Amino acid sequence: MTDRLPLIDISRFRGPERDAFLDELRYAAHEVGFFYVVGHGVPETLTEGIFEVARRFFALPLEQRLEIENIHSPQFRGYTSTGHEYTAGAPDRREQIDIGPERDALSGAAGDPIWQRLIGPNQWPPALPELRAVTLAWQAEALRVSREVLRALAAALGQDEGYFDAWFDAEATTHVKIIHYPGRDTTGDDQGVGAHKDYGYLALLQQDEVGGLQVRGPDGWIDVTPVPGSFVFNIGEMLEIATQGYLIATDHRVVSPPAGVDRYSVPFFLGPRLDAVVEPLELPAELAARARGVSADAANPLLAHYGENALIGWLRSHPAVAEKWWPDVASGARKSGVGLTDRPATPA
Repeated sequence: MTDRLPLIDISRFRGPERDAFLDELRYAAHEVGFFYVVGHGVPETLTEGIFEVARRFFALPLEQRLEIENIHSPQFRGYTSTGHEYTAGAPDRREQIDIGPERDALSGAAGDPIWQRLIGPNQWPPALPELRAVTLAWQAEALRVSREVLRALAAALGQDEGYFDAWFDAEATTHVKIIHYPGRDTTGDDQGVGAHKDYGYLALLQQDEVGGLQVRGPDGWIDVTPVPGSFVFNIGEMLEIATQGYLIATDHRVVSPPAGVDRYSVPFFLGPRLDAVVEPLELPAELAARARGVSADAANPLLAHYGENALIGWLRSHPAVAEKWWPDVASGARKSGVGLTDRPATPA
């Protein structure tokens, strides 16, 4: 890995330089697992607009933010105050809103997969109604760009560019976080969010001008310096499974900004349908020879069933919500994930 992330112009995927572009994308995804994307066509009014509503929401009085606290949502949607999401067992110093697809909750029946209970509605703040429209418009654009990058990756891996499309229909699992990192205090550590990997296919990040994101390299942590007009993309665990480790999900973290400085970011996570089962794709021989195998980590087993992986992530990250709405599965699933699809669903 280099000490600077590659920069990829996704507009070249549909142009005369397609072959050279695919070589560059393949290198970035295989060697680094993180890269900047420009040429995406998302209007600046929307990228600026999402930060404007973010700042306005986090400036609301705490009691108005808590009106949509995620403890009210079996689907882990809504507001989380600072210190109430956990990464690697430690509280993160950030506050955020979690937003998913706008869908009705399923009633659930005995024998249904337990992860179906993740499907449901979002919570929106009454004090800031414009947040909903701006966020959903930004989410739609993030989905468009992420799908294009995934199609380009499929082509770079020697597949038809529509190889992954079957799992990304109207029931696909998208997830947006609108995040505020307050400046660090003098008594705590600098964990904005602890070291982790993302469990979907791809993650897209819009970050402001304040740095803090770091990627683990062979010789230490590499700063992901903000590049105006870009999104930061990284490989998720589902692509690691699909490519048998030709692509690897890379550890990353966020360091809290200095005292008196606020950082805002909006990540988008591209996940498939919850019933997706990731199967290894057939790589060209020259790529297969460079596959490194799927990571083996007893504390973070990678499961081919996407719904299981997603549920384990939520239960680990939000123990208070897990204990309120998922007591039948919370304790065991946070540890191993074994048997999630074998348990009967309990209506939330």
